[in-house]
Amino acid sequence: MPSTLVHVALGGLLAAALLPDRYATRGAMLVVLVAAALPDLDSLVSPFLGGAHRSLGHNVLLPTLIGLALAYDLRVRDRSHLHERFGAAGGPVACAGLAAFVVAGVGLDLATNGVNLFWPVHDRFYAMDGDLLLSSHDGVVQSFVDRSSEEAVRTTENLHYSTGVDPSPGAESRDVERVFPVVSGGWQLLLVAAGAFAVAAKLRRGPRVER
Repeated sequence: MPSTLVHVALGGLLAAALLPDRYATRGAMLVVLVAAALPDLDSLVSPFLGGAHRSLGHNVLLPTLIGLALAYDLRVRDRSHLHERFGAAGGPVACAGLAAFVVAGVGLDLATNGVNLFWPVHDRFYAMDGDLLLSSHDGVVQSFVDRSSEEAVRTTENLHYSTGVDPSPGAESRDVERVFPVVSGGWQLLLVAAGAFAVAAKLRRGPRVER
């Protein structure tokens, strides 16, 4: 399970890729990094609302609403509120932040061990897990969409993601071990290093004076 640090690292790569150099201030980069971490805040609600982690902040409803609001403000309104409030950088920074929320925040968990993608409209956890292979015998083989095996449906009623905030369902004993992952595996360490390097390089190329 990717830690919040790993989500932020992927957000850093997206910030470096999506933000024009002229808008890549420390404040703008910070907005994108925070957006990548926001979905994991639902772990703080999990002790009070069962199944909240990977559901409350990890669905498509919230980013869809935000995306529609951004599209209306930037494309439909005669005078954009974002541009009036934050200048020309408002739109690009907000869009990069939304991309970080969706890809680095929700997408990374979807690609590992699953999220409740359509919650609260539909209560079911989905995971983008599988392989795409080129075989000399079978040609193109994929297992991302596999209807041949019937697996138990995972919902907020029967699935709990253990976190340092909420290690197990229900009340924990006072001496329960709380584990807060930082980096698990070489690919995560590589991603964190790449994200830090990309952010540092972007800030070096960005404007010298923050406005």
